Amino acid sequence: MSNLHTLAFEIGTEEIPAFDLHRATAQLARLVPDALDAVRILHGEVTVHTTPRRLVAIVEDVAERTEALTETFRGPSVKIAFDADGNPTKAAVGFARGKGVDVGSLEVREEKGVEHVFATRRVEARDAADLLPEVLEGVIVGISWPKSCRWGSTSEYFSRPVRWIVAMLDERVVPVRFAGLEAGNLTRGHRFLAPGPHEVPTARALLDVLEAAHVVTSEGARERAIREGVARVEQECGAHAELPEKTLLEVVNLCEQPTVLAGAFDEEFLQVPEEIIVDAMLMHQRYFPLYDGDGKLTNRFIVVSNGDPACASTIVDGNERVVRARLSDAKFFYEEDLKRPLEAYVERLDEVVFQESLGTMRAKAERITALARHLAADAGLSPADAADAERAAHLAKADLVTSAVVEFTSVQGVMGSYYAAACGEGEKVARAIADHYRPRFAGDELPASAAGRVVAMADKLDTICGLIAVGQGPTGSSDPFALRRSALGILSMLLDEALPLRIGLLRAIDEALSSYARQGVAFDAQVVRDEVADFFVARAKVLLRDEGRAPDAIDAVLAAGVREPVEFVSRVRALDAAREGDPDAFADLATAYARANNLRDASLGAEVDEALLTEVEHALSCAVVQAEGRVARALAADDYPSALAELASLRKPVDLFFERVMVMDEDRALRENRLRLLNRFVAVFEGVADFGKMAKGK
Repeated sequence: MSNLHTLAFEIGTEEIPAFDLHRATAQLARLVPDALDAVRILHGEVTVHTTPRRLVAIVEDVAERTEALTETFRGPSVKIAFDADGNPTKAAVGFARGKGVDVGSLEVREEKGVEHVFATRRVEARDAADLLPEVLEGVIVGISWPKSCRWGSTSEYFSRPVRWIVAMLDERVVPVRFAGLEAGNLTRGHRFLAPGPHEVPTARALLDVLEAAHVVTSEGARERAIREGVARVEQECGAHAELPEKTLLEVVNLCEQPTVLAGAFDEEFLQVPEEIIVDAMLMHQRYFPLYDGDGKLTNRFIVVSNGDPACASTIVDGNERVVRARLSDAKFFYEEDLKRPLEAYVERLDEVVFQESLGTMRAKAERITALARHLAADAGLSPADAADAERAAHLAKADLVTSAVVEFTSVQGVMGSYYAAACGEGEKVARAIADHYRPRFAGDELPASAAGRVVAMADKLDTICGLIAVGQGPTGSSDPFALRRSALGILSMLLDEALPLRIGLLRAIDEALSSYARQGVAFDAQVVRDEVADFFVARAKVLLRDEGRAPDAIDAVLAAGVREPVEFVSRVRALDAAREGDPDAFADLATAYARANNLRDASLGAEVDEALLTEVEHALSCAVVQAEGRVARALAADDYPSALAELASLRKPVDLFFERVMVMDEDRALRENRLRLLNRFVAVFEGVADFGKMAKGK
């Protein structure tokens, strides 16, 4: 249709940080259509294209004029809008002024038997081209950045200085102004291959002009090009590369036309621990290491270049020089660190502050050693495993002051394990040191050994207790020390059935807080203990909800006063599973419990006079007595499914009781005896869950 147009909008900048650019891409896809919709400019599909130096939005089928609009607003009732003489009140005048109409134009209409004043406002159609400058400027301002800058003599802010703007409606330039710039029809190409400027004849031609100027305008296309180039190199080298998602996303948004190249470094550097080499290349230089068929690191790596492919050999040579320098440093640091035993670095931990109110890393090492000793004893580890855990806890933080870790921080823990093995520590001690930061994120591997898990739990729990004690716990969405992740890591280890550790978390919290108190940290022990325990229960609730557990099952277990987080999780899982197995029977049992709970009178106690019982009452009494002992034994063994099975056995006798017995008998002795029986029935449930909170189904 002749009255539909294409809008092209490009914000040209200095290089935007990769992750900021990725977030801005999603924002732009929302901001542009919302801005057009807000002024009633009809439009078709909006596509967003971004590179490190530009954000582009293409809008199809833009209407020439906005839609005319008639709006009707209901105001106050007539009684409020007019006084006794029929004159408009302040309420009517204010309503009319707020809607942009004259008070005399208000109409009276009846709605649901009440007369109100109504204002009718007509918004005339306007040319879209007249509205677009303000709309597009609003889009620029509306993009949110983690960090912004100001440049030149203007007051506007953006992620990086804006150098050009293209805004075109078909062949017409839309005069958008921002930061001293006015939009035109000149864009820029690849910084090295086709810098420009390049004229854009029409809005539809913008992407073609950019592609011709060596700019790949979409994240997806650049990622495909990189993956294809990597596959080619893998085939040529007979090796394979790992492409971590985060690093790949960063590389995708660091180039406008990616070229995949292969480089190499001297094999002598392979004597350095693999983790340092990978850190040096992947984390520091954004290179992708190559591995052989056995998964062993090779001396080859992949570079994604934004330069001229014709200069590939020069680019590879330059990157190899960078790698050589980095790995030379790594090799030197590693060899220097090995000249001293790991134990020698423990004393130097006094040089590193853990937290200003909580002392040094040396003090933390002493606390986690004591806590690991407690956890190992509580878990019933063998003397050998307990000794390994205590030794690993003592050495776990020592590598923080080694030269290699100071330079390559992401390999802390891992380097400690290498140094431990080199100075003769046992394999289990070295492995526990390497694992004590695990799990580092959701889905990460758990420590492989019991000793490793004890040290990991001690480290995480010490941090959680200490920071909450000094008022640095998470607030709202803010969790700068990742304490929520640490708490979930502890729960994951305690709940892992592959390597079960029976550890009382509440006892461990007490031990951790006692260590802080012994080191002179001031806090209210009971208040902090409750806060830490509640923090773990809150994380357990999140874990259960993520599993899809029913909210009423969670509430039922909490209402029973369960405070041990692992016990809480296990009970909810068992309760939910029991209901899944027979939902109707479970609902009937919950209903019977709720009825008994509503009728009972705790002041009467639970001593039942057997002589007053009828046959049906006696059957319930016997069932309750049997269930009491069996439920208690099941709970003592943490066998929650068995405890629930015993409770389920009470369903038939209690159903029959309510069917045939008048609880509130006129005879006081009978009535009170029956209430005592119900008191005893309810008491069997109280240690497991509050069934009164259970709803039928999920």
